Order: sequence, then C-alpha cells, then structure tokens
Amino acid sequence: MKALLLWPLMPNSFWSYQETLDLAGLRSTNPPLGLITVAALLPSDWEIRFVDRNVRLETASDWEWCDLVIISAMIIQKKDFQELIAKGLQLGKKVAVGGPYPTSYPEVAQKAGADYLILDEGELTIPLFLAALERGEPSGVFRASEKPDVTMTPIARYDLLDLDAYLAITVQFSRGCPFQCEFCDIINLYGRKPRTKTPEQMLAELETLYQLGWRRYIFVVDDNFIGNKRNAKVFLRQLIPWMEEHQYPFKLITEASLNLAEDSELIELMVKAGFMLVFMGIETPDTDSLMGINKVQNTRQSLIESCHKITRMGLQIMSGFIIGFDNEKPGAGQRIKDFIMEASIPQGQFSLLQALQNTALWNRLQQEGRLVDGMGTFHQGAMMNFEPTRPVEEITEEYIDAFWEIYDPVNYLKRTFNHFMIMGGWRGKSNRKLDWQQWQLFRSLLWRQGIVRPTRFRFWWQLAVIAWVKPRLLEEYLATLGIGEHFFAYRYEVREQLLKQLADLKQQKARMTEAGPLNPPIAA
Repeated sequence: MKALLLWPLMPNSFWSYQETLDLAGLRSTNPPLGLITVAALLPSDWEIRFVDRNVRLETASDWEWCDLVIISAMIIQKKDFQELIAKGLQLGKKVAVGGPYPTSYPEVAQKAGADYLILDEGELTIPLFLAALERGEPSGVFRASEKPDVTMTPIARYDLLDLDAYLAITVQFSRGCPFQCEFCDIINLYGRKPRTKTPEQMLAELETLYQLGWRRYIFVVDDNFIGNKRNAKVFLRQLIPWMEEHQYPFKLITEASLNLAEDSELIELMVKAGFMLVFMGIETPDTDSLMGINKVQNTRQSLIESCHKITRMGLQIMSGFIIGFDNEKPGAGQRIKDFIMEASIPQGQFSLLQALQNTALWNRLQQEGRLVDGMGTFHQGAMMNFEPTRPVEEITEEYIDAFWEIYDPVNYLKRTFNHFMIMGGWRGKSNRKLDWQQWQLFRSLLWRQGIVRPTRFRFWWQLAVIAWVKPRLLEEYLATLGIGEHFFAYRYEVREQLLKQLADLKQQKARMTEAGPLNPPIAA
C-alpha cells in the first residue's frame, strides 16, 4: 500500500506566528504529532509519503503515486481539509480522515465523501481500519469505546519531517485533564483521567530527536502536563539527569493548569528539567465568570500572585483569555487587558468565546436555543457562534479595542521587560549555539524595534538592562520580542475581519428591523 499523509494548511491565527516565522526563515510553528504517530502505527511494509502543506505542497506525482490518502486536521483547518477530500475523490483515490476535527464533527467528513473515518485515538482505531482494509471493505467509520494505554504508543516518525522548517517539535507525555471547564472539549476527546507515558518512553523520544540533530524548542503538547502530578514528578526526576548529560540541547514548553502555583517542588523540577515556558488558561480575572464555567481551580488563590510566583521561580508564562461568558459585566475587555499588563504576561492568547460541539457549553446552549452557527471558524478573527447574554456587538467592540491595545508594540515591550525582570530561577548550562534562523530574527529585531518603530528608545535601554542584569535570559528575552512581531501584524488582520463582520451584522439587523418582526432564529 502506498499512503500519502497530508496535513492541511493552517490559516493565520494567534498560534501561527507567521510574521515571526517569515523573519526567521522558517515555514511552520510545529509539525502534526498525531499524523506522524499514525505513520508509526501503519504496517512497516507500507510505502509512506508525508506532506505538511504549511511547509511544502504535495505534487501531482504524489497524488498519482498513492493508493490511499490519509488526512488529519483540527477545526481551524476545515477549509483546506474539505478541499483535500474533494481532490482525492476527484482523482479516484481512497480517502481516510482522522484527528480532532473529524472526531468532533464526523458529519462534516461524511458529507464531504471521505471513505474511511478513523476517529478517536489512533492506537485503537488504526488497527480496526487496517482490518477493514484486509477484508476489502470499501468504507467504514472506526470508533473506540475506551481510551488507549499510551505506554503502548510508538515513537512518532520524526524522520519524515523537514526539521529545518519548524520553530518547535512536538512530543507528548500525557493525554487528558482532570478538570471540567464548561467550554473545553479536551475531556470529550481524551477523558478526565490523565494517561501518561513512562519516563523511559519519553527519554527514548527525546534521544531520537537529539540523534536527528534537533536543537531548538520542544513543545510537550499535553492537555495538562500536571494533570497527574505524581507521574509528572517521576518523569521530571529522570529527565533532569538526561538533560544534564546532554547539556540541555532543547528548550521545553508545555501547557499546565494554574494550580501549578500551589506546588513549588513541581515548578522547581520543571525548571531544572529545562522547561522555560508554560501556557496556562487563566480565561478571565472575573471570579463570577470563572465559577460560571466551572473553572474553580483558578479561584483558590490570587491570579496575579500565582502568575508572579511561577515567573519568579523561572517559568515564563503564556496565557489564554476569553471574553463573552454568560452574565459577564460590561468592560470585560478592559479588565482582561489591565490584568495582562499588571501580570506582565507577554503573550496573552485572547479570544471571543466559541461553543465547541459536544462540550458542556455546547449542550447547554443547544438546549437553550442559543446556537446560531453550528461551527465557527475558531480563530481570533471570528465572531461568536451563539447568542451571548449581553449584546454581541458590545462584546466584539470591547474585544477589538482590547486586542489592539494588548499588542500595541510599546505595551508588548513593557510587559516583556517586566516579565523577565521578575523572572528568577535557574538555567542549565547548554551546548546549544545560535543557529542562522535565530541570528536572522535578531537582526530583524534590531532594525524593526530598534530603529523603525516608535519603540526604538525603549528597545535599546530595555535590552541594555536585560543584558546587564539578566544575561542568562537574554536569548529568551529576544526570542519573546521576536514573537511579538507576529502579533504586531496580526492585530491589524483581527481588527479588519471583526469590523467587517460587525458591519455586516448591523446591516442585517437593520434590514430585519425594517422588515418587521420575524420568527425567532432556529438553533443549530
């Protein structure tokens, strides 16, 4: 069997870092871990070609060569995902699909005509798919009634990747999260009981990447790295000597819940193991909203104090924020912006609330008849897909203003400087050397932020202070400023897209008012 594995195009979003990648001469933020793990689960006698369309496009000869096309996707990739299914069918190829998007919205893939839907987690459903192929079945939907033991997960096919194209490579220690946030679909996809790999598995994966020559960022893409604190500590205690022996070849990033601040030992272990940045879902500084979405773990301690403690101990924070929760008071956008500035969080992923299918939020809104679009586009330039409890125009305007101010270049430089001045902790001695992509990015920073932008005076004195007071953090500091270049450009795109949608919405409501009373909208 000749299989062509495709990863669809990723539209510009908070996570794409497109402007920064362009400056550094890179093509994509990170590769699809799920799809290259699927490649490792396929029979060893299969011929495989892997194409990340964000790095390069497949060729006509790739399509002609293959017997089977396997496509994985997230919701944000839905446009290219559906177009790839259509192209495969047009060319007479069998098309199999999987990943988070088809698993959450199987009806979309079925409507598009995909032959095989390999849903849920591949460790259990890939064997079902292969058995169906052996029986000669022309189509099928393959689901799992349980969650797989991830200690049986093979090492992903990192050898299929063009490593020079990526900012970060992805690995995974655990799946699942113990919390029940109303808007989150993680527990639907991966369950509430975190399942972890063994330390030996993880070290083998890291050794594979080390032998392949990788020396940049590694994103540990867990749903919540500290979902199982005990196992996380066991892994970290074995990771630390491995990193020391290899002279800290990687910079580690992960995702964790804010209750990390309650465990100083865990933070210390993460820092000693080489973790330098953690993404945390803060969502909102409004306690009533946090309680309303069942995010009680964020209400036990001061959010500001928790953030500062984690930073003081050596972890840079990137955080998620959302506007549009039920019964939210006016001014939420300004409160989020003020919180981000006070907490000195450089990267605040700020989004309008979207209802994901089959989440507790989706089910409640469906029962209340408030869904207006069964599936949004789920990026920062998309309006809400349900009727909120206050005017959507008000929420959207607050969001536009706040997003614009948060990523004003001067504000971003202020936060980044304050964040790194707070940051303490320890950094292991590394044998990494700056590669040409980093040099290219840093040269661009000197020109853009040090000469062209109104940030020029702030840029140089902040740089001098960091170099003098925090020299061991200088590389990380410059890298964070480099990430800012993406947001400085992206805020224009977000504002333009949302202002257009707002104008269209206001025109639609004006026409409805002129036409007289209408029947209430039907829920999606």
